[in-house]
Amino acid sequence: MATERYNPRVAEKHWQRVWNDAKLFETNNDDPRDPYYVLEMFPYPSGRIHMGHVRNYAMGDVVARYKRAKGFNVLHPMGWDAFGMPAENAAMQNKVHPKTWTYQNIATMRDQLKSMGLSLDWSREFATCDVEYYHRQQMLFLDFVEKGLVTRKSSKVNWDPEDMTVLANEQVIDGRGWRSGALVEQRELTQWFFKITDFNEELLGALDGLDQWPEKVRLMQRNWIGKSEGMLIRWALDKQSHVEGESEVEVYTTRPDTLFGASFIAIAADHPLAKKAAENNAALAQFNEECRHAGTSVVALETAEKKGFDTGLRVTHPFDPEWKLPVYVANFVLMDYGTGAIFGCPSGDQRDLDFANKYGLPVVPVVMPMDADAATFQITETAYVDDGVMINSRFLDGMSPAEAFDEVARRLEKQTVGNRPQGERKINFRLRDWGISRQRYWGCPIPMIHCDDCGVVPVPKADLPVKLPDDVEFDRPGNPLDRHPTWRHVNCPQCGKPARRETDTMDTFVDSSWYFARFTAPWAEEPTEPKVANHWLPVDQYIGGIEHAILHLLYSRFFTRAMKVAGHLDISEPFKGMFTQGMVVHETYKGKDGWVTPADVRVEETDGARRATLIATGEEVEIGSIEKMSKSKKNVVDPDDIIASYGADTARWFMLSDSPPERDVIWTESGVEGAHRFVQRVWRLISEAAETLKTVDAAAGTEGEALAISKAAHRTVKAVGEDIEKLNFNKAVARLYELVNTLAPYLQKVAAGGADMVTIAASREATTMLIAMIAPMMPHLAEECWKALGGADLVAHQPWPSYNETLIVENDVTMPVQINGKKRGDLTIARDADQLAVEKATLALDFVKAALNGNSPKKVIIVPQRIINVVA
Repeated sequence: MATERYNPRVAEKHWQRVWNDAKLFETNNDDPRDPYYVLEMFPYPSGRIHMGHVRNYAMGDVVARYKRAKGFNVLHPMGWDAFGMPAENAAMQNKVHPKTWTYQNIATMRDQLKSMGLSLDWSREFATCDVEYYHRQQMLFLDFVEKGLVTRKSSKVNWDPEDMTVLANEQVIDGRGWRSGALVEQRELTQWFFKITDFNEELLGALDGLDQWPEKVRLMQRNWIGKSEGMLIRWALDKQSHVEGESEVEVYTTRPDTLFGASFIAIAADHPLAKKAAENNAALAQFNEECRHAGTSVVALETAEKKGFDTGLRVTHPFDPEWKLPVYVANFVLMDYGTGAIFGCPSGDQRDLDFANKYGLPVVPVVMPMDADAATFQITETAYVDDGVMINSRFLDGMSPAEAFDEVARRLEKQTVGNRPQGERKINFRLRDWGISRQRYWGCPIPMIHCDDCGVVPVPKADLPVKLPDDVEFDRPGNPLDRHPTWRHVNCPQCGKPARRETDTMDTFVDSSWYFARFTAPWAEEPTEPKVANHWLPVDQYIGGIEHAILHLLYSRFFTRAMKVAGHLDISEPFKGMFTQGMVVHETYKGKDGWVTPADVRVEETDGARRATLIATGEEVEIGSIEKMSKSKKNVVDPDDIIASYGADTARWFMLSDSPPERDVIWTESGVEGAHRFVQRVWRLISEAAETLKTVDAAAGTEGEALAISKAAHRTVKAVGEDIEKLNFNKAVARLYELVNTLAPYLQKVAAGGADMVTIAASREATTMLIAMIAPMMPHLAEECWKALGGADLVAHQPWPSYNETLIVENDVTMPVQINGKKRGDLTIARDADQLAVEKATLALDFVKAALNGNSPKKVIIVPQRIINVVA
């Protein structure tokens, strides 16, 4: 019988109310079942969710619902990464307080996420800007101070003189502040640091044990930590070019084997030698100042034009007192890396080669391929960076680079400069301590006090939290806390004299480096309840974008270790399983007046040609490339529009079905419409057969149509479960499409009254299994179908269906047939056929009869269920 179309707008709101009223997804820490913690990276409350959020949280929700059905006590919380500069920007632009802007956005985005039907424990919700949260963060900071994990030191920073704040490397674009456009200055500021470098070796070594992380993420972490084995080499300044107090230049290198290819020394603009040399050289002083305005990020250094300034200073080669090398100040060398000085070997490094060619410096090949000729091998425009054999290197000639490394090290360790070895083996790390000071208001206040008599002292824990004042002004750049009339003034907790609060606030990476631990007991007076945190952590499955694969994960790994040292946790790694999903991308459209949103465009295809026009005017627009959804290109699809038009389940299903989850998903209107048609088809098939299916008990079939139904259903249960465990959501979706196609004719037959009781019983079991399998992906539709089927309670309470091993085993087996050891064909036969039946069937094969030509075989060798060999 015909049924009404499935109405997601009505059904989804209904089931969301039912789940909410039942507090279905609130997690009890005392539940005796095995725990499973699934967490998606929490969002920044920028205003509205986007399709990337839909994909991210749909994936996490499938895992959470599946694990509940498998009998786990699942923790699946949600919160908000709510501090940061965008709120201050909004305050300045819109004349609204950052707190107001942030909490308004949270309210909007919370409603949007709830409309997706996510099985989240909203009772644990918090925002990092909640006083209750940053109070505990300040407690952690003080604990870290006590354990020696915090330091305060002078550091070079990117300073925006207009916005009067420190900028991250990524916020410096072409030497200018990303927001103000002002020329950025390199300043020395006293900053607060977390001593992440105390855990260098541990953070690196533990990556080997994170076998449920993507290898590319582990590699990115290894590279960022950047362990290298090299040498510290002391180059003596030529006596003719001494500057006051300086007699040598220390260089760290991983390639001491290339010393005989050295043609220059390059030092940072802030190197003590550069500063001394500039005291009597105005042109050098000006060059140093220009370098200080450049970006300091790796990208900026790699892409900027390589510039140098010859200081006039010279150093002596370690192995030849007559060999003098020029000392340049170079814009690609930073004091923060290594010793702030390098030696350039142009033949073995492309950057050094470009620099040498620009300034007319020698290029001497010192490593060549094994099969090259040393007499003719040259380097001109491309450096040779591979392994090979040493040349033009005196006592190193003929060695491999590894052998040359050891020989150079052995010799330099015996030579001296002053009273120290000229060289010493050294392990170096690229990772630097984590500077957390930010000169802005909307962040967690650093709980320290500056006293003229006592120095820098911690705020007593009894006086926490240090709350942000609400009455601040954003009428001009700079940190409002610095100019607040009363907030910064406080008495010293040690001597009682007037003192000043620290006005820097913490880097927002701090807020997101321990939130996963707070979710385990967000009501606790202490940052964690250690017993509860140890019960839940590490997070079993963490899901988020690849853009956070380095800093966020690295800082979280440090924080977990620091919290362990401070007694808040007993684990070292925060995330057991890590998954990075791809982005959501869409076509771009451009009209005569610029970019156009997909909602304003109609795309039609005729004879394979696609044409796009504006819906309002019919004007043709250009179809551009497929790119990440962004406001600038206007290729953004609003989740609210999709949910209003098609329902949350359609959006979820499409996001899960279109491509492997680690790859980008291309959002298309036709794809969404196809997903919606599938939703309607499932509803129609089940609802029309439901009246009949309700009349029988579910039972697996043993023969005929009923057996075919049961085999399809049981095999799918096994496969879909395995796919979800591996996060292969698109494969699981494909299997469910296939199952629906298989069941469709049988369910239609049931609905029409043409099926026997055995087929109806098998169809009832298969339909029950189908509903359970789509429930993690399309939970509202599943509940609606379950209700139509007369199911007890809620689908969300049902266990994951079990499968019968005998029904998933193929009855037939196909074995290769060899004649005299050479394959001639295959035999398909019942798996349980005995040896005699297999031999008889083999000899009946046409190609076997042809080969025997009427003769009996000498022997038939059968390896059961594997292979058959006929000896003619």
